[in-house]
Amino acid sequence: MSSSPYSKTEYQSNGALGMLNIRPVPAFLDDQLYEIEPQYNHRPDLLAYDLYRDNRLWWVFGQRNLNVIEDFVYDIKTGVKIYIPQPDKVKTLME
Repeated sequence: MSSSPYSKTEYQSNGALGMLNIRPVPAFLDDQLYEIEPQYNHRPDLLAYDLYRDNRLWWVFGQRNLNVIEDFVYDIKTGVKIYIPQPDKVKTLME
C-alpha cells in the first residue's frame, strides 16, 4: 500500500521483503511545530488518524523528525515537540 513505510521496498525472489528502502519525509516551510498531547502518548497511530484520517501514516512523524525521534512509538510522548507535515504534503509523498 502507498501508505506503508515499506511501499518502496522490493521483494526478494523467495517472496520476503528485501532491505528497507527508507521513504524520506522532507522538511516543508509550512510544517507545524506540535507538542505531543497526553492522548497521543505512545500512540502515533491515533495522531496520524486525527491529522490525516489514516492511522497507517504513523511513521511519517518519525521520518520527519529523525533528530528527535529514534523509536517511532516510545519517543512519541507527552511534551515532546515535533514537526507535523501538512496533509496535502503527505498525500503528495504517497504518490
